[in-house]
Amino acid sequence: MASSASPAILPISNSQQATGVSSNVDGAATAQSAAPVTTPAFRLFLSRLQESVRRSLSDRRPWSELVDLSAFSRPESLSEANSRVRKNFAYFRVNYLALIAAVLVLSLITHPASLVILLGLLASWCFLYFFRPSDPPLVLFGRSFSDRETLLGLTGITIFVVFLTSVGSLIISAFMIGVALVAAHGAFRVPDDLFLDDQMPGGAATGFLSFLGGGASTGGPTTVLARV
Repeated sequence: MASSASPAILPISNSQQATGVSSNVDGAATAQSAAPVTTPAFRLFLSRLQESVRRSLSDRRPWSELVDLSAFSRPESLSEANSRVRKNFAYFRVNYLALIAAVLVLSLITHPASLVILLGLLASWCFLYFFRPSDPPLVLFGRSFSDRETLLGLTGITIFVVFLTSVGSLIISAFMIGVALVAAHGAFRVPDDLFLDDQMPGGAATGFLSFLGGGASTGGPTTVLARV
């Protein structure tokens, strides 16, 4: 009796495995391409911030007018000092804000540890919440965190850093020193030679913060309310 022919052995195809590997690679590449630094919202935020700072600094007054010693005199009363401060702030608004910012920066530079902590906190808000794509959840230490949990965690860390470490006291003290310098200059600087007719109320303030308002329509930092 003739033995039956054994069936041919077909090779096992690795197409499914190759497809799975390629999909994983594509997913990793997509995740890397969607990093917060390269998102359009982050790039748009930086461009608006740069434009806002440039436009605001273009409205600053000459620093020679700010330090003109011939225009300083002692105020005769508290009401006169208050009037001088208001008029000088309306004229030197951008210069005063730049002075306060310089005091804050100088204070942080002289305290490197506080500067590193503050930069780390700012980076955490940017990369973990503001400019992170909302579709995939945040995964840390093998656990997924929703947007609300991320917001609560970052808020708690911020409160701890600002109120329970030296960073908060350093920022508050530097800000108070800057405000004191501005108030002293405004009280002793005679504003009679200043032209205040071309001042628009809140012009410089809105110039410095206009990048926040501009980001509202483009999914920038104002998406906090939408996420919550």
